[in-house]
Amino acid sequence: MATPLLEARDISKRFGRLQALHHVSIALPRGQTLALVGDNGAGKSTLIKILAGVHQPDSGEIWFEHRRVHLGSPTQARRLGIETVYQDLALVESMSIARNFFLGAEPARRVGPVSVLDTAKMHRTAESYLREIGITSLTTAEKEIRLLSGGERQAISIARAMYFGAKVMILDEPTSQLSIKEARKVLDYIRDVTARGLSTIFITHNLSHVYPVADVIVVLYHGRKVGEFLKGTADPSVIESLIVKGDTEPADRAGGN
Repeated sequence: MATPLLEARDISKRFGRLQALHHVSIALPRGQTLALVGDNGAGKSTLIKILAGVHQPDSGEIWFEHRRVHLGSPTQARRLGIETVYQDLALVESMSIARNFFLGAEPARRVGPVSVLDTAKMHRTAESYLREIGITSLTTAEKEIRLLSGGERQAISIARAMYFGAKVMILDEPTSQLSIKEARKVLDYIRDVTARGLSTIFITHNLSHVYPVADVIVVLYHGRKVGEFLKGTADPSVIESLIVKGDTEPADRAGGN
């Protein structure tokens, strides 16, 4: 495997009596996609929130660009270039594409003694950048977010992260509520951004969405890492068994018959 851009080494995390993660390690090379799969309660959300700076691990280390880092907050993670696109997307429905694209980092211009939003620059930049990275279905940045499809909303969030310098993008169930056609578009976006050198962690329940984009597949089960597979070596039946049971024992043997 290539030299990792981001590593989680031997991460453990407890919430009260719940041991959410048990000594989990993952490594994400530059320009690759790591799929993180597992059933509900597997520990996926806890791990990505540690990588996003939302939670701090009880033990273990985070390494980024060959140095150990402390991710004490989401702001610290973003400053390094780790951006998380959550399932709810944090987009403002009543605002335009351009306003959401620059949300929290709006450019301004001076009008006499007053500083006002540079809406022309926001629209021009957003439209240009969306075209540049291959999102051609959105021809105007004036459109309100509430009028967009689920796939288009994901595209806006991905494009915004790229524009503001993300090096690692964590995508939390980006295809879970999309139609087959929209999900395919999002998978295309993931392939495109990794081709541009961005590294992605892709969290999903849908294995059919994993195989077209993942370079590495990591399986979590009840907070433990139970499998890791390189592209082309993953047997779907083995991965499904690991997700459901945490091992690859045949059902009759696992049941003791």
